Amino acid sequence: MINRLIAKIRETNAPIVAGLDPMMKFVPEHIRKAAFHELGETLEGAGEAIWRFNKGIVDAIWDLVPAVKPQIAMYEQFGIPGLIAFKKTVDYCKEKGLVVIGDVKRGDIGSTSEAYAVGHLGKVQVGGSFHYGFDEDFATVNPYLGSDGVKPFLKVCGEEKKGIFVLVKTSNPSSGELQDRLVTTGQAGDGGDPRPLYELVGSQVAAWAEECMPEEGAYSYVGAVVGATYPEQGRILRKIMPKSFILVPGYGAQGGKGADLVHFFDKDGLGAIVNSSRGIIAAYQQEQYARFGGEGYADAARAAVLAMREDIASALNGAR
Repeated sequence: MINRLIAKIRETNAPIVAGLDPMMKFVPEHIRKAAFHELGETLEGAGEAIWRFNKGIVDAIWDLVPAVKPQIAMYEQFGIPGLIAFKKTVDYCKEKGLVVIGDVKRGDIGSTSEAYAVGHLGKVQVGGSFHYGFDEDFATVNPYLGSDGVKPFLKVCGEEKKGIFVLVKTSNPSSGELQDRLVTTGQAGDGGDPRPLYELVGSQVAAWAEECMPEEGAYSYVGAVVGATYPEQGRILRKIMPKSFILVPGYGAQGGKGADLVHFFDKDGLGAIVNSSRGIIAAYQQEQYARFGGEGYADAARAAVLAMREDIASALNGAR
């Protein structure tokens, strides 16, 4: 799957993933009204509204981007109807040829981690049959419970040829409260010098990446999440994790811009994919795209993707 993602990036010339995080305040009034008229102001009505909203976005941008990243919490808040909308979104995006990164941030241990891995990336056994659950192509994983929480995902990735993105240095402002703490491992050969925790996690991701390489290609099924809001850390981690693709959140609404992203990529302009969520799906609510209005929300999303693609390409070309 990592090689397919790279092929899609080359095909679209856009190392961009659109975050499908449909908060109800992003859904235009005409979509909400239609869904609520049919199903009432209920969880079912909410699920239908976000599904219709997502479909409009995907129909507008599927030919411009290689991948989408639905954030499961935005669907879980609406209960079972929300999860139905999540699954419909995953399936529709795959029908359109998009790579789907399930932003689920799972991080547990033992049989619980195994169940998460199977539910999102693998097949579950029902009697004598096997069935895919949510069936994303990639999933995000929290490593801070240790390797017990990650190894079940590595197993499924090997079986299904799918991938994970492991949280290393996240884009949120308070990430440094723990991730930047200086740590000495006490292991022979580390020099005894303290290093930021995110560097140690990055080193572990690099080791996992070596364990889970496709038969051909330079990048592993094991990638990493490193926020655009921390470009210097991105430069360091690119060197620590040479075989891990980097998923880069924090572009746009969180302050990241193309010029911040250069060091996340390799010398060939690959190795990273940049996420924008609100900046794409809620573009019509931004001043520069207000001319589209709520009825034109999908066209506004397309315009935002085109602008983002140009920004990133300009930054990468300027760095060469």
